[in-house]
Amino acid sequence: MIRILIADDHAVVRQGIRQILALDPDLAVVDEAADGWQLIEKLRNCDCELLLTDLSMPGPSGLALLERVRKERPGLPLLVLSIHGESQIVVRAIKSGADGYVTKDSEPGILLAAVRLVAGGGHFVSPALAQKLVFESAVAGSPPSERLSDREYEIFLLIVQGRRLNEIADSLHLSPKTISTHKQRIMRKLGVESAAALVRYAIEHGLAT
Repeated sequence: MIRILIADDHAVVRQGIRQILALDPDLAVVDEAADGWQLIEKLRNCDCELLLTDLSMPGPSGLALLERVRKERPGLPLLVLSIHGESQIVVRAIKSGADGYVTKDSEPGILLAAVRLVAGGGHFVSPALAQKLVFESAVAGSPPSERLSDREYEIFLLIVQGRRLNEIADSLHLSPKTISTHKQRIMRKLGVESAAALVRYAIEHGLAT
């Protein structure tokens, strides 16, 4: 039996995940988390063998959340289930510690296959994402956002999600001044002059939902 902790800030999504995982008698959901802080707390006490988590939640989220999970439970198999299917996000998530990445529009069978493979020590990227990664890596040129550091990219995503700078500072344990400095660097690297332009860039490059 594979014991699974699921994390998503939407109760209806967690219920849907439970129903899919229930299709396999060898899978059992042993606990749930509704935000990043709750997830970190539950990891300290939950006897789970796999974490299935979203990236965009209140509290620690995105790449910062993956890095925190790795510090709390270094050897725990970690599978991301996210609405974001943009290749930059997938690559950065894997570099930050994810063992697998599946988008929320995948078929249930894809998710079940990913859970089994990652829980067994393997790695998994859904076929559509894998094809996209291979194709894009073969195409010359890269978007300006690839020049962002992981921290800058994390803050960029939080900004375009509508998070306030003070809120971002609290979730990342940084000062508002530091977040503001990162924002200016992000805007400079992306060649934009306003927060609205950051959002437009994100939409044009499939980085916003």
